Amino acid sequence: MKIRGAVLESAGRERPYATSRPISIAELDLDPPGPGEVLVRIEAAGICHSDLSVVDGNRPRPTPMLLGHEAAGRIEQVGTGVDSLDVGQRVVMAFLPRCNECAECKTDGKLPCQPGSVANNAGTLLTGGIRLHRDGQDVNHHLGVSGFASHAVVDQHSVVPVGDDVPAEIAAVLGCAVLTGGGAVINAGKPEPGETVMVVGLGGVGMAALITAISLGKGEVIGVDSMPEKLDVARRIGATATYSPQEVAQLGIQAPVVIEAAGHPRAFETAIAATAPGGTTVTVGLPAPDARSEISPLGLVAGARTVIGSYLGSAVPSRDIPIYAQLWREGKLPVETLISSRIPLSDINTAMDQLADGKAIRQVIVFDDK
Repeated sequence: MKIRGAVLESAGRERPYATSRPISIAELDLDPPGPGEVLVRIEAAGICHSDLSVVDGNRPRPTPMLLGHEAAGRIEQVGTGVDSLDVGQRVVMAFLPRCNECAECKTDGKLPCQPGSVANNAGTLLTGGIRLHRDGQDVNHHLGVSGFASHAVVDQHSVVPVGDDVPAEIAAVLGCAVLTGGGAVINAGKPEPGETVMVVGLGGVGMAALITAISLGKGEVIGVDSMPEKLDVARRIGATATYSPQEVAQLGIQAPVVIEAAGHPRAFETAIAATAPGGTTVTVGLPAPDARSEISPLGLVAGARTVIGSYLGSAVPSRDIPIYAQLWREGKLPVETLISSRIPLSDINTAMDQLADGKAIRQVIVFDDK
């Protein structure tokens, strides 16, 4: 079938992207779903730093590539061997499929699926196939999803059903921002009752960590960011206190659980320094591969501090996404506060500039039936 999608032609072009236009809106051919795969009509897709990191070249991926990994839509067709999904279901995309068979999948979310990681790096679906083509040439998949398009064929392990009562744009944000940020708090940080949680870096993932920590109702929640506008948002959605990184250092503010969600080496250093003795630092941001931080090993030893890396929020999507959906239903997890704007697919290059400038939390591409 013919689809319309946002294709990254080459990585590392100069900014502004609105001028250099690394992403083109193209017509592509999409194969029908193979065994164990489903065809999804995309309804909404969030724009994340993991998309930007491919555009700017920090996360090398094969191009051309149809971008987008945080999306939701409805199943329109199922391939052979798909028994647990039905046509018409609304599903959330999970950008790291889990084969449920490898040793890494037995770690309860601690380690990413090995075959899934290999497929993501190669730009294929979980089985190694490519279902996207343009002018007779293959177009690579982004993290097994390629959700910046009218339709996508994905592996059945890349989707999680949610109820029709969960709006598409809310469902989309559950698949990456909430799964990653919320999981950093619940699965990795594991705050005890009364413990303060600090979140360093208030982009989409950081804000998701913030609202998740608030939803637990266990203790104070502190937001840290260099942009006053994001601190204002954090206070509006319930943060107990907000500070710039400089204020955290000057005032010596610490917390027993600190989530680093900026993906920047200086933010990681801030998070380590702000972790109280006996506390835990969870780093969930994805910096450039060559980024380095300077920390004191003695501070870790003398303070009995723990540092945890958390990819995708140490999540098992099929287990965790329904939990966050239910928290949203109960009014405890205001996911809508993460959505800073709704845009058409044609604005994708400008949206990448907005994200790179730190001016957006979650921009969501909304698709219609036209």
